Amino acid sequence: MTTTITRDAQTAPASVDDVKQALDGGKFFWVDVDPDNDDELGQVLEPFHFHPLAVEDATEFGQRPKVDQYDDFVYMVAHGALPSGDGTAEVHLMFSDKFLVTVHHGPCEALDEVHKRQRLVNEAQGQGAAPQIVLTYLIVDSLTDSFFPVLSAFDDRVDALEDQILKQPTEDQLGQLFTMKRSLLTIRKAVTPQRDMFASLASGVTDIPGMTADSSRYFRDLYDHLIRISDLIDSYRDLLSGVMDTHISTVSNRLNVVIKQLAIIATIFLPLSFLSGFFGQNFPWLVNHLGGGWTFVGWGIGTEVAAVVVLGVIFVKRGWLGGPSA
Repeated sequence: MTTTITRDAQTAPASVDDVKQALDGGKFFWVDVDPDNDDELGQVLEPFHFHPLAVEDATEFGQRPKVDQYDDFVYMVAHGALPSGDGTAEVHLMFSDKFLVTVHHGPCEALDEVHKRQRLVNEAQGQGAAPQIVLTYLIVDSLTDSFFPVLSAFDDRVDALEDQILKQPTEDQLGQLFTMKRSLLTIRKAVTPQRDMFASLASGVTDIPGMTADSSRYFRDLYDHLIRISDLIDSYRDLLSGVMDTHISTVSNRLNVVIKQLAIIATIFLPLSFLSGFFGQNFPWLVNHLGGGWTFVGWGIGTEVAAVVVLGVIFVKRGWLGGPSA
């Protein structure tokens, strides 16, 4: 388990005793917990005397973004993007005017970035903003902004894949498209409820401790970012559908060309098969009257060559061989 405590813009490893001392000190602090198991997490959260439902939520990951109000603290779940783009980073926040507790699993680049921006909390406090509001804003802002580079890389992948499809469509490309579509859906499932959550916070529908008209600007900024991300996701979803349609159309066009070529070959051999079958009949009249070298050249080969020439002229006139259409 990794536990750190941040006070006065200084971050250091912490134990349960350090957390208890910080609570007794009465000065605002931030505890960040990356537990190995639920028992370790319970030990860190025990001094705060959180509601049992909040403690249970903190142990269960895979939740949608939400905000719950309790008597003396607020519980929030927020998501950001993993650098690989294969999923989302989930962070649980519990805060009041005295503390902020964050719980996550594994390394979280968004939280590492917030540690570097701690000075902004002190600056905001100097302007009258509540520290829990500013710190919550910094964490969620860092999580939210992590979607932008992932979506930018997604855009580049879609463009590159579209160029490849126009050159040579393959089954592997179709598999990549479905994988990208699932990844985009995963991001959308996190961004949409998170956008709605901050819409209610920014508009004052949901009230949290320390929220003022001045502090609500922080959440309006988050809402603006989430609106932009949501619009990007919708546009990429449409773009991805267009690329899939392009793949299907390209494959269909190539199949039509192949079928057309096979139809031309079959059409050419149809009269040849008829002529060879007709003159191959063993009727006495044919055997007794058709003979000799010139007869073979004229009737045996000439009629077949003539049939191929006539069909070629018809194909050219209809534009099937690249000539002018009739």
